[in-house]
Amino acid sequence: MGPEGEQVGIVSIGEALRLAQDSELDLVEVAPMARPPVAKLMDYGKFKYESAQKAREARRNQALTVIKEMRLRLKIDPHDYETKKGHVERFLKGGDKVKITVMFRGREQSRPEMGYRLLQRLAADVSELGVIESNPKQDGRNMVMVIAPHRNQAATDGARRQAKADRAAEGHAPTA
Repeated sequence: MGPEGEQVGIVSIGEALRLAQDSELDLVEVAPMARPPVAKLMDYGKFKYESAQKAREARRNQALTVIKEMRLRLKIDPHDYETKKGHVERFLKGGDKVKITVMFRGREQSRPEMGYRLLQRLAADVSELGVIESNPKQDGRNMVMVIAPHRNQAATDGARRQAKADRAAEGHAPTA
């Protein structure tokens, strides 16, 4: 390709190098395996800078998924359950995934269905904020389940968190 992006056609290497020198650009081979190899006249430094900018922008727009963990016992008091449920709701509202672990001790291990019921009850209680991403699974002495925030909720919370970080970077006082 020529300096204005036009097709030049098949030219010798010497001719291509002369064209690059005349237009003060670099001769960059873009398809070395093609027959004949394809080369392009471009400002390689500018190309590298723009591709680095695009990569940086893509990283900045990437959503960070944070997994918070909440641990419960099988014989949990109703008030303690409500407190833990409140924490799970706060995490989901913040756009974070929540890994909920029910820990079994002693003879409780022979009753995994009770742990399953506890996890299903918690999932039903927070269903307006999140969905079950991985169903309850027995893992040795523990039963684990992951709840993720609803997609649109996570997107708005991620945007809110990004705006808050941008304000903090500009030197403004953080707001809640």
